Amino acid sequence: MAKVTIYHVAQSAGVAPSTVSRALNNPQRVSETMRRRVNEAADAVGYERRAEPRALRAEPRKTIAMVLADITNPHFIKIIRGAELRAKSSGFTLVVVNAEESPQIELAEIRGLASKVDGFVLASSRLPDQELQAIGRQHKVVLLNRDVQGLTSVRLDMAHGCRQILEHLASLGHREFTFCAGPPGSWVGSLRWATLRDGAKSHGLTAHRIGPYAPTVAAGGVAADAALRSRPTALVAHNDMLAFGIMKRLASREVSVPDEVSVIGFDNNFAAELVSVPLTTLDGPLAEVGARGVDLLLRSIAEQPDRRGAVADLPEGRIMLPTELILRESSGLAPA
Repeated sequence: MAKVTIYHVAQSAGVAPSTVSRALNNPQRVSETMRRRVNEAADAVGYERRAEPRALRAEPRKTIAMVLADITNPHFIKIIRGAELRAKSSGFTLVVVNAEESPQIELAEIRGLASKVDGFVLASSRLPDQELQAIGRQHKVVLLNRDVQGLTSVRLDMAHGCRQILEHLASLGHREFTFCAGPPGSWVGSLRWATLRDGAKSHGLTAHRIGPYAPTVAAGGVAADAALRSRPTALVAHNDMLAFGIMKRLASREVSVPDEVSVIGFDNNFAAELVSVPLTTLDGPLAEVGARGVDLLLRSIAEQPDRRGAVADLPEGRIMLPTELILRESSGLAPA
């Protein structure tokens, strides 16, 4: 196959080859709009950016970046802590960046930091698979709570966790439940729903879905109002924050949890056992997710300086960690 050149990029972007050269080699000389246009065209045609000659390459910067889908989500607190401790113990600085649930912001942050860091840990990335694979061809990348072919990843065993939820609901006599979905770009949210939906029938359950909703307490009130129209006996929320909002709204409408409606969340948030009705929720070793992600990235930086996806090719390059359903007072017997 013929090598892709800047002329192919120029044709795809509809600009002159000289503009492509400036955008890729001297990005400060073009506008942000043009920079984005050329980079998107380069990714689309599979253009490989020119590497610096070995003698001219800078020494490792001893800095890595963690890009989070939403830094305000408590889900990420333990992940950040685990990653930070592991990076610090290895002599690296961890820079944390907020993508604000926006794939556009996420991509802009990655491109802006690319020349300043040795690699990226992308936590719950909202970028499409093809975009992540393109980034992985240019930079050291580890994904957290996301699985993309050819890229190194660390995630929780969500399929097993969702089966625990189904078994728990069935054991309590529930015959149906409603899943309150999270952000539309959430890969793990889609996996949760697919597993719950596909496994429901074998547990004697019928699965319903409403949403999507922001993973926040405020959105939980909206989700509760929508769910109550069909009077479900059990609600499974995308995350604990959404579940807290659901329980708050149910209480304001004098709907008893769990006597009338059981509520289950995900994450085992630090507040899950502190709310008025302690929350049943799926737990996982999130600090270990962060630490293992940094481990894999640092290994790639140290052992495979010229191969971007090398660690992903190893058996331990795609790690899955166990989950456990923590039973508390928010889930109970189905009402008679």
